[in-house]
Amino acid sequence: MLSFLIRRLLQTIPTVLAVVLLVFVLFSVVPGSIVSTMSDDADPQVELRLKKQLGLDDPVYVRFGNYIAQLATGDFGTSFRTREPVTTMIAKRAWPTLQLILTAMAFSVVLGVPLGFVAALRPGGLIDSAAMVLAVSGLSIAKFWLGLVLMYLFALKLGWLPSFGYGDGGLKYLLLPAVTLGVSPMALFARTTRAAVLEIMTADFVRTARSKGMSETRVVKWHVMRNALVIILTTVGLQFGGLMGQAVVVEKLFSWPGIGSLLVDSVLQRDIPAVQGSILVVVLAFLAINLLVDVLYGVIDPRIRYA
Repeated sequence: MLSFLIRRLLQTIPTVLAVVLLVFVLFSVVPGSIVSTMSDDADPQVELRLKKQLGLDDPVYVRFGNYIAQLATGDFGTSFRTREPVTTMIAKRAWPTLQLILTAMAFSVVLGVPLGFVAALRPGGLIDSAAMVLAVSGLSIAKFWLGLVLMYLFALKLGWLPSFGYGDGGLKYLLLPAVTLGVSPMALFARTTRAAVLEIMTADFVRTARSKGMSETRVVKWHVMRNALVIILTTVGLQFGGLMGQAVVVEKLFSWPGIGSLLVDSVLQRDIPAVQGSILVVVLAFLAINLLVDVLYGVIDPRIRYA
């Protein structure tokens, strides 16, 4: 296991470098710069002085090398816009984003996985048909549209929940953005769970267990559920990382002060260090979650071993 962890950690290094390089190249070729948004003076001398202060007059490869050297020390750089360390900016936004993602994931797992199990145990029935209609609908609905509908119903019409903002970070502010973010993975979990359970129910070891007289409850508990969890865990892990990216739309829609909002604002302002830091945190979180999922495989199914 230790050698596997070390190997996986080493494999993340090229991925992180590729992401950083891609962002650098992208912001080097797109029109406009932070200087044009910071200075209202069209004097070329002013722009040159600002570029020199920000280090933008150096060649791209020099800036890239300097940034890699900073990353090696855990420094994400300094924001062009606020002159604040990027690590400090991200640290302020990390908890709201984590709150949103954890709540959305809990909502989707608690509803989606049991719904998929129940649907698979009675295929073709009323619950199965209703669950699959709900799953297809959840996967098809755009988050931006769903968020607006929830705002209209529960904030404007009923007045039960605030329509946007973070407030004190309480549950009433969290519910609408979390549900908006969690509907799509909930639908995916329902479909994935149903498909996994249906496949395992026809496996040879399940038929053998039934032929030996084991009750259906024990068959589901000890054979079907445990084997299905490996597939479900893979989907949960991928969706957990994917929610980091999907949260960008929801955070902007609900004015949620998370990393997604910071990323969008930084892109609009051409604040390259803040953009790079935000994207890097999202990538690292995705890689860390996938690594955790791989480790949990061995806990759920002892037959899985890592060479």
